[in-house]
Formats: sequence, C-alpha cells, structure tokens
Amino acid sequence: MNEERFQFYALYLTRFASGFGFITLVTLLPTYVNLFEASDFMVGLFTTAFTLAQTAAVVPLAWAGDRGDKRLVLAVCLALGVGVYVAFTLVGSSLQFVLVRGIQGVVVAGTSLLSLALVGELAPDDARANYIGKANAARFAAGVLGSLGAGSLYELYGFEAVYTVLIGLLLPALVGVWWFVDADEVRVRGNPFSGLAFNRRLLTLTSFRAQYAVAVTLVRTWVPIYAGITAARGGLAYAPFVVSLLITAEKLTNMLCQPYTGTLSDRAGRSLFVFVGGGCYGLVALAVPFTPDIGRLVGAPATFPVVGTLSAAFLPLLACNALLGVADSLREPASMALFADEGTDDGSVASSFGIRELVWKPGAVLAPMLGGALMGIGMEWVFFVGAAAAFGGVLTFLGILANDHGARALTQW
Repeated sequence: MNEERFQFYALYLTRFASGFGFITLVTLLPTYVNLFEASDFMVGLFTTAFTLAQTAAVVPLAWAGDRGDKRLVLAVCLALGVGVYVAFTLVGSSLQFVLVRGIQGVVVAGTSLLSLALVGELAPDDARANYIGKANAARFAAGVLGSLGAGSLYELYGFEAVYTVLIGLLLPALVGVWWFVDADEVRVRGNPFSGLAFNRRLLTLTSFRAQYAVAVTLVRTWVPIYAGITAARGGLAYAPFVVSLLITAEKLTNMLCQPYTGTLSDRAGRSLFVFVGGGCYGLVALAVPFTPDIGRLVGAPATFPVVGTLSAAFLPLLACNALLGVADSLREPASMALFADEGTDDGSVASSFGIRELVWKPGAVLAPMLGGALMGIGMEWVFFVGAAAAFGGVLTFLGILANDHGARALTQW
C-alpha cells in the first residue's frame, strides 16, 4: 500500500514541477520581451513556438507511451526538462529563446500527458476521478505558487535562481518516477489511435470538448483582460497585482475542489458532473460583464486595504472567477476519468488523453482571434459567446448521451 501511494506521490510531484515550469515562463515572458527588445513578430513566436511544438509532440509521445513503457518516456521528458531549464540560463537572443521555448513545449506536453496517463492507468476504476483530481490539484498549486513567486524570485535573485528552483523540482520528480513508479508492462500493437478513432464514447466526449474549449479559452483569457485594460476600451483598469489576485482565485478554488468533486463524480456519475460543470461555467460567464452592476446593487465596497480604490465591481468579479474555478472543478476530473476509462480498456490510455488534447487545440487557437473581433463590438460579447459555447457543448453532450445510452445516461456513465 505504501509503495502504491509513493507511485502517485511521484506523479503528483511531476505534475507540480511541470506546471511550475510552464507558469514561470508565462510570468517571465514580458521580461524577456523587454530584455531582447523583441519585435512584434518575435513576441508572437515566443508563444507560438511553444504551442506548435506542444501540439506536434502529442501524437508521437502518446504513441511511444502506449507502444512502449510510459514510465521510461516520462523519465526521458523529465530529463529533457532539466536540460531545457539549464539552456534557458544561457539564451542570449530572441531566436535562441524561441528555440528553447519550443523544446519546453515538448517537455510540458510529455510530462503532462504521460503523468496523467499513468495516474489514470494506476488508479482504481471506482476512484479514478478522485486520483486525477488530486493530480490536477498539484498542477493548480504550481500555477498559484508559480504566478505569485516567479516574478518576485527574479526581482530578488535573477534568472539563475528561478531556473535553479525549477531544476530542483524536476530532479526529485525524475528520481521519484524512476524509483517508485513500476515499469509499464501494458503494450499496444499497431497504431493505438486507430482503435480509438471511432470509439462512440470518445466521440460523445469530444463533441462537448471541442465546443467547451472555445468557452474556457475566451472566458479564462478575457477575465484578466477585462479587469486590466482601460475603461475607454471597456475594462476596469485594475493594476497588475489586482489582476493577479483575480487569476489566483480561479486557480485556488479549482485546486481545492478537484479532489472532492472527483470523488463525488466517481459515486454519482461522471457524465453528470461534465454536464453540470459545463452548464455552471456558462452561467457564471454570463454574469462577468454585469459585475459592476452587481457590485452597485449589493453595495459592495470600492476601497480595499493595500490595493486602495478599485471599484464596486472588484468583489463580484473576484467571486465570479472563483466560481469559474469551482465549475471547472466539477467537469475536469470527471471528464479526464471518462477518457481514462476508455483508454485503459485496451491499454491505449496515453492515446486516449492524446485525443483529448488534440480536440482542445482548434478551439484554443481560434478563440483568441474570435475574442479580439468581439471586443470591437463590445467587451460583454466575449463572455456572451463564451457562455453560448459552454451551453452548446453541454446540450450536444446531453443529446448524444440520451440518444445513445438512454434517459439515465447522466448517472450511469
């Protein structure tokens, strides 16, 4: 029992280390832009290189994990991560940064995909969402600590200290995975993706996920934009520190709730939690542009200690973003467990999660461009369209479930 628990601890540490590295580079991105005096084109490449490499790596890494030893592939990705963060201390130009950032995309894809696949494979069938919820909680904890601590650490001690911390997280994760996680003996012959391409349950999940990606990307991206840009452009003009508090609220509630919502979905029905979580996300998204009116209606304070005068919208917006985290915590571990259920049946769990990642990408790439266009009409339309995408996803999900699995599918699947 202790040995089994240590396997999960090693994988949770891997999720934390990977998430910490990702959010640290996001936090330091403006610093690199200023340091290298990057052109607008290069600034775009700073993010695009990461995203493209991450997307391109999903299929080969998932294939390698299912055809071979997932533990070995994960260990290689962790070792590559150590090399990447050493390389970040040596970059001296925008082009070098883009190249190393692309390799970081491969590292993040591999560590995230393979650690999640192993958690899903090792977890008991009747508690899978709970274990996945704990793994996701580790990732959100990294997001909270990384977003708050990376900038401060850089200001005090410079880049070397930041990357020393990252390497100091990855090395124990590498040792833990290699020492405690059992070698993966499940092997899939042929192409693991081919057996899942027409899996009816995965098609049901992806019909929801493809639309929901638009909702989450729009809302999660535009809440801080709405909070931080000037009133002339439809925003609240909050200072960066205040915006970071809003972002942290969503991550914190998601982190705290996922282990518990995962357990509840294991008991009550995972598809029910996907449906309820997606619907709640849409409802909260609808409320975001009305937070100034809500604040005035309830008499919310406009002045706060430390940060000074903001507006009556601050507390309602903080509450909305915290509730978005709660809503997503209902959906995420249940959805991941459903993907893991299908993959573990034939040993293709990494490929199942690979499909999950690939389905998300089109919406995540197109949604920011859509959001920019909607801002020209009015800031509120970003959140209205985001909510509509969430509602469209859950209604499609419910319709297919009822048609294929009957009226009680929400609690039976």
